[in-house]
Amino acid sequence: MTEVKETREVSTQPRSEDRTTATNAAWFVTGLIEILLAFRFVLKLFAANPVNGFVNLIYSITNILTAPFDSIFGVVKARAGQQVSPVFEPSILVAAIVYALLGWGIVKLITLSNKN
Repeated sequence: MTEVKETREVSTQPRSEDRTTATNAAWFVTGLIEILLAFRFVLKLFAANPVNGFVNLIYSITNILTAPFDSIFGVVKARAGQQVSPVFEPSILVAAIVYALLGWGIVKLITLSNKN
């Protein structure tokens, strides 16, 4: 009687579905960041009232995202009781470009070994 041994190859490569999920998650986070920064840019450009709840929420969330880039060009901060005027903040555009490139880089790293 002959014994038949079954061998399985164990792959250290992530499955294609795992890479697809990770890629989709990376693009989702990147898109969410880009949308928030676009809202901030438009709200600043049209002098939205920072006391408004929605505007305040967007500014609070995006302050963290734009903080590393604020000192490049300088940022105008509105103070309570002051007249709000339209502001063009190029640092928001720089942040959007940097985060888009980071997202793209992360996706490329995830799909680097993709043989499909």
